[in-house]
Amino acid sequence: MKLVYAIVHDEDSERATRKLNEKKFSVTKLSSTGGFLKRGNTTLMIGTEDEKVPEVECAKRQQIEVQAPYMGSGAPVSNYSFVPITVEAGGATIFVINVEEFHKV
Repeated sequence: MKLVYAIVHDEDSERATRKLNEKKFSVTKLSSTGGFLKRGNTTLMIGTEDEKVPEVECAKRQQIEVQAPYMGSGAPVSNYSFVPITVEAGGATIFVINVEEFHKV
């Protein structure tokens, strides 16, 4: 038996939980905050059999970000255009831990 911790962006948590439930995984959601960017995350706790661990996944997505060009010192903002770019976002950081015993009460 394994316990999987999947740390996902808040905006991806509902979709990830729904997809895991469709695959018959039980999921416990915990609110968490990232240490590096200090942004809201959701930690999903999933208990499962060893052979089902590879089925636990969180897909990445494409999103549009607006990239501001380097403006140099004193350059007026009106002289530059902001460029929208498509970036890959989402996914998960996943930890898998061995479980010695499991009791569902």
